[in-house]
Amino acid sequence: MLSRGFLSSAASSALASRNTLYKQGSEPGEEVFLLETTVWLIRREARGWHLRQKSFSFAIPHRLSRGSFGGSQTSLSEEQQNKRTMLRSGLDQSNATPFPVVIIGNGPSGICLSHLLSGNIPYVRRGSVHPNPILQRKLEETPELSILDQDLEYLSEGLEGRSSSPVALLFDALLRPDTDFGGTEDSVLTWWHQPEKAIPHLVLGKNPPGGAWHSIEGSMFTLSQGNWMSLPDLPFKDWLSKKKRGFRNNRTTAGDIVQYYQYYVAKKELKKNFLCGTIVTSVKKLSVDADPSCSKPEQRTCSSPWDFSENLQVNHHADSGRLFKVDGLVSTIHGTQPFSVYAENVVLATGTYDSPSWLGAAGEHLSFVHHTLSALEEAVKNKEIGPMSDPVLIVGAGLTAADAVLFAHHYNIPIIHAFRRRVHDPALIFNQLPRMMYPEYHKVHQMMEEQAIPCPGPYEYYVSLPEHRVVSFTEDRKCILCDKNGRQKIHNISMAFVLIGSNPNLSYLPNNGVDLAIDSDQPVSSKRNPMDVDPFTYESVQEKGLYAVGPLAGDNFVRFVQGGALAVASSLLKKVNPNPP
Repeated sequence: MLSRGFLSSAASSALASRNTLYKQGSEPGEEVFLLETTVWLIRREARGWHLRQKSFSFAIPHRLSRGSFGGSQTSLSEEQQNKRTMLRSGLDQSNATPFPVVIIGNGPSGICLSHLLSGNIPYVRRGSVHPNPILQRKLEETPELSILDQDLEYLSEGLEGRSSSPVALLFDALLRPDTDFGGTEDSVLTWWHQPEKAIPHLVLGKNPPGGAWHSIEGSMFTLSQGNWMSLPDLPFKDWLSKKKRGFRNNRTTAGDIVQYYQYYVAKKELKKNFLCGTIVTSVKKLSVDADPSCSKPEQRTCSSPWDFSENLQVNHHADSGRLFKVDGLVSTIHGTQPFSVYAENVVLATGTYDSPSWLGAAGEHLSFVHHTLSALEEAVKNKEIGPMSDPVLIVGAGLTAADAVLFAHHYNIPIIHAFRRRVHDPALIFNQLPRMMYPEYHKVHQMMEEQAIPCPGPYEYYVSLPEHRVVSFTEDRKCILCDKNGRQKIHNISMAFVLIGSNPNLSYLPNNGVDLAIDSDQPVSSKRNPMDVDPFTYESVQEKGLYAVGPLAGDNFVRFVQGGALAVASSLLKKVNPNPP
């Protein structure tokens, strides 16, 4: 949050008015509205960012839904009625003020980036010694500079680890020195709150802070160690100890992670930046000063699917004369209402878990065929399946499929486990995980190997079918499977769970974001075809001002997505101040 010393007197007056309303008893949802409307009153001046009293870039309803921030309805002031009218009647685009940064997605990537953009700046802690002597020597060269102001490419050069992103390895090494070798040394970073370095931003999310973690059953254990789930400057283990709980085999549950992320947002005073209960429907790059002949749809000849033109007077300072328009829907107690916001920079942090992958097999649409682990959990909870049921078919050889096997096996539910790969295929995830750290997944791998037909093993209720594919499902709950030799067999099943991965839902981008991927002829995939970004800024190679972090950029673990946030924050700060001290 910007300090009072950094605000103009008019902005201070607006802030005081907001605080007065809060003290008079405004309820939680109304408080959020007032905070958010203050955020929109932004003016960029030569020395930094300042709040204004006039001109909204868009209006937010006076009351957000219970699904976003909660609270009951209160009476509306005249000012709030006017803002509701603005929302209902559409935006007044005659004097729109672009936002410096809009972040789409409020999972770990979005939370971490919001923390950095809120003026929380990492420096090397005085007297700290990093176990990597080469990195230590580099850190000693300019100890007075924040990490964000330094050359990330230079600092990360030569680092090795479990990520292909050099900046992810760097930030992880600074936060968790020597952790891959069992080290427990403290972070070499210290955090300073410097409001003058804050960049106003908005984080849009469908769920409360935490993103896709809200869709995971709370008792499920995380793949990563609990300490690796921490966000900067608030260790997860410290939060967990306050709950009188500890790690189980160095792991934690999804439920704890969700609570921790929400606590983090509140503790770090980031709530003012978050607007939950939103669905983004469109992101377009606008050419504000474009040729008018390109502004009419029937005459548009722009070369890129990203290029749009709009008759708009925008108070912006982008050197390129371009900015982004983000359209979406926000849930309120009055229903779903549209909104639009303009931004100089957009960060895509939506993850890849929105759209489960399908096999494309006949009958896959039938009601007993599911594509999420939560469907299995719900079926067990509702006693739709049990030990006396026909087997459940689990398709896939990844960690989600393994979680399904463990879950069903725990309840003694018969399982047919079919997957395309060989058990000892080096690409199989189980062959890449340390056995001591992930004993349960190696137990599944052992079951897959020892319980394969025609060599039944000691695991009751479980049958492994390696190198099999699904041919079809039938309405009478049968599945036809085909082995590597082309032989087909019919299996009676109670339910099927196709857990073969997921894809990002990028329908809000032109051409579903395909033009932004490394291979522009294939859909975006976190593992096979992530977005093509600069490795040290995470800015799109194709579209300047557009960034991608997290799985969209190929970072699939919480400990590594934070490096992407560091790269983006560093890039944005250098745009504001190209010549840091």
